[in-house]
Amino acid sequence: MTGLRDAGATELDVAARVVELVHQLAGPAAEAEAIVVRHDLALTRFANSFIHQNVAGSQVTVRLRVHVDGRTATGGGSLVDPDGLRALVGRTLAAARLCPPDPAWPGLTPPSAVHSNGLLDEATAYAEPADRADRVRAFVDAVGGLEAAGYCRTSYRSGAFANSAGQSAQGRTTEAAMDGIARTGGADGVARLCAGRLDEVDGTLLGVRAAAKARAAADPVELPPGRYEVVLEPAAVADLLQNLAWSGFNGKRYVERQSFARPGTAQFDPAVTLVDDPTGTLPFDLEGTPRRALTLVEAGTTRAVAHDRRSAAAAGTTSTGHGTPDGSTFGPVPSNLRLLGAPEGGPTGGAVDPATDGDPTGGPVPGAVVDADTAALVAPMTRGLLVSDFWYTRVLDPLSLVITGLTRNGVWLVEDGVPVRAVRNFRFTESYPRALGPGTVLGLGRRPVRQPDRTDGDWWEGPPLRLASWNFTGGASG
Repeated sequence: MTGLRDAGATELDVAARVVELVHQLAGPAAEAEAIVVRHDLALTRFANSFIHQNVAGSQVTVRLRVHVDGRTATGGGSLVDPDGLRALVGRTLAAARLCPPDPAWPGLTPPSAVHSNGLLDEATAYAEPADRADRVRAFVDAVGGLEAAGYCRTSYRSGAFANSAGQSAQGRTTEAAMDGIARTGGADGVARLCAGRLDEVDGTLLGVRAAAKARAAADPVELPPGRYEVVLEPAAVADLLQNLAWSGFNGKRYVERQSFARPGTAQFDPAVTLVDDPTGTLPFDLEGTPRRALTLVEAGTTRAVAHDRRSAAAAGTTSTGHGTPDGSTFGPVPSNLRLLGAPEGGPTGGAVDPATDGDPTGGPVPGAVVDADTAALVAPMTRGLLVSDFWYTRVLDPLSLVITGLTRNGVWLVEDGVPVRAVRNFRFTESYPRALGPGTVLGLGRRPVRQPDRTDGDWWEGPPLRLASWNFTGGASG
């Protein structure tokens, strides 16, 4: 791969050169947009309480979209030397000639200001393997002899955009994340955190949290299926947010009437406010549209869905800055979704132990399986379930967003405000909008905790959440 440094060019230089080549080869009437991203990703993995892999890579990708003679095509590559760029433009134009007409082409993003989010952290961008290994060592030491596994990663992105309508933009961003599991006797405890800076990731706090949950999850009992009141911890809340984003607040799904979302309608409990927050990502999308915070739900009322230029044109509105590589097939997705926490002293929040306030993981309450923020939600429960995490969730009905999935990494029976017994994993079948509907949110924590996505750059952030009912349909085996 020929990199930007080898070519002596910036990302913006390369993007502008690609657009210029399109005009040279296809004429000034051709429409073109190019985005160039350098991505440095470093990952330190551990298993059996030892680091077993440290990998790091740097890649430059160029993505081109052209619209010529009413036909649209895209192409991509990683060679940024003159021959590589010319080959990319040539094959993309050749593909356009073979594509069917595109009458729904929404046109290019016009010139508009793009403001940097200003969250680049140099120490994270250039973190050494030893910096990540220090977090792993702290996690392993903190689990107190339990088996530990997981990863610590750091990521840096530098990107630029240019199109033939005159729009240009550039930006840089960093991310750090840790995801670790502690295991004892077949019981797992998990702790995760995503941040813009590596120094915000504390392996000791995460290890203590994971170990406390693993020890408390031993010897689970089996409970009958049915509807239970629940407190969902931030890892489980992240799954709610991800599925709501992918299948609900997706502009393409909305235009095609495959989404539950009805802007202007009170579809959620008044405690629910959802915001897609691009802070920590590149400040523009794949189409060069500036990214700004987008309120999707405000105090229970659905306000918006995410759009790229194509879905926005179909809906008679404007792009919200959510263009993605899969936009034409899957649709635009708000991939940095935050459920706002309860205001301090608010009716849906609980008091937080001052000794742990400010700790981004909550900090384990001594002798308990929950952090202080979650404990305030568990305390009023007469009988219900505390759920750490969901996984393997799949959509059964997109219109009502009925999801089936499994619990994992710890479920506990709560009686009179105290987690008293570990419970075997459940399968559930639940409509996520119904579970968050009017009158269903009994409590909301104050402190959202950012959870890493499998793809760095995406994240889901929410506080613990107390819900009136969750439909568990059977054991994990069926």
